[in-house]
Amino acid sequence: MAEPSGHGPAMRLDRFLWYARIVKTRSAAQALCEKGLLRIDGRRVERSAASVRVGSILAFPIQGRVRVLRVEALPIRRGPPGEARLCYEDLVTDRDVQPLYPD
Repeated sequence: MAEPSGHGPAMRLDRFLWYARIVKTRSAAQALCEKGLLRIDGRRVERSAASVRVGSILAFPIQGRVRVLRVEALPIRRGPPGEARLCYEDLVTDRDVQPLYPD
């Protein structure tokens, strides 16, 4: 069972997004955080230094769709995609949601 998101080890949000291969670069992760569109456990985030913990729920728009992820583990490095994918669970699949900008 995951720890409550207010306790336990934490990691910077921009670093998590980059290590977990959600974005390609750390500067892209910082830009995503500072736009103010990202939410952690329902709270709006405008700082790339915001803390992420195991059990945190992240919601944000990216590449024309909304992603909702639950943090399953804090990565220790930016490893291969298979390793990065084990750090989070997608809570919304493509079948569950319509695109933000339909063609």
